[in-house]
Amino acid sequence: MSRSFPIALADRCLLFEPVPPTVRANPVRSGLQVEELVRLLRGIDRLDALDVPELVDENHEGRPYYRTGDVRGFARTLADLTDRVVIVNKVVAHLPSVAELERWTRETLHRGLRHVVLVGGSSRYIPYPGPPVIEANRICHHLLREAGGAVGNIAIPQRIGEAHRMLAKTRAGAAFFTTQILFDSAAVVRLLREYDREARAVAAAPAAVLLSFAPIADETDAEFVRWLGADIPDEAEARILTGPDDLPASARSVRRALEVYAEVLACRRAEGWAVPIGVNVEQVSQRHLPSAIEMLRAFAARIDG
Repeated sequence: MSRSFPIALADRCLLFEPVPPTVRANPVRSGLQVEELVRLLRGIDRLDALDVPELVDENHEGRPYYRTGDVRGFARTLADLTDRVVIVNKVVAHLPSVAELERWTRETLHRGLRHVVLVGGSSRYIPYPGPPVIEANRICHHLLREAGGAVGNIAIPQRIGEAHRMLAKTRAGAAFFTTQILFDSAAVVRLLREYDREARAVAAAPAAVLLSFAPIADETDAEFVRWLGADIPDEAEARILTGPDDLPASARSVRRALEVYAEVLACRRAEGWAVPIGVNVEQVSQRHLPSAIEMLRAFAARIDG
C-alpha cells in the first residue's frame, strides 16, 4: 500500500516533479527512463510524494496540444513501483464541461490516485470551455475528501493580486500550492506575507505553499524556464551560470535553491507567518534527471534541519 501524503503536516513537505513520457515517445525508451527514475528515487527515503505534471501547449486561440496525453497511467506506474503517493496535475481549462471534470475525478479515484493539482489556462483573456479553478476546486474537494484526498493549485508569485486569488482558492478547498520555479526570494516572500495577512484577516487557515526549484545548466535552460513562466533575475542567472568557482551550473543551481529556501524560512521566522512551507523539486526535461535528483537529495538532507 502506498504511503499517506501528510497533507495535515505539510510544513516541510518534500515533493519531486518528474517529466512524464511524451505522447510520441518511443515506448522502449520511455520504459528505460521510468526504470532509471524509479531506481534513483528508491535511494531517497525523505520524499513525501511525486507530483506528475500534465504538459499542455496552447495556440493563440487557447486550443490545447497535449504533449503528454493522459498522465494517470504514468502516475499509477510510479505509485506501484516506488510505493510513493503520487499527485496528478490536470489543466481544467481545456475540459469541455463541469460534468467532464466530475467524470475525470471519479475515474482518477478509481485508479487509486487521490491527490490532484488543478491548473487554469494560460491567458485570462481567453474564454476556456472548462470551469474556473475555484469552481473546479469545490467540485474536486467534495469528491476527493471522502477518500482522504487533497486538492492543490499553482501559485505565481509575481502576479498582481495573487495572494487574494490564493485565499479564494483555499476557501474553495485547496490544501496546498506549488509555486512556479524560483531563483530569487523577493517575489515569493511578498506573496507569502500578503497571503498570511489576508488569511489572518478572515480567520482562515492558510494552505501549504511548496516552493518549486529546478536546476539549469546553461543559457538555453534559462530561456526555457522563462518560457515556462519562471522569473530569473539577472543577478541570480549570473551567479548560477558564470559563478566565481569551478562548480558546474547545475551544482550552483542547487546551492542557489537552498539559499532561496533559507531566505524564505528566515522571513517566516522573523515575521511569524502561519503559512506551512515545503519544497517541490522539478525535473524540467529528461536530460536534467541527474541534476534534479542531486537537488532532491540536497533538500532531503536539509529540509528537517
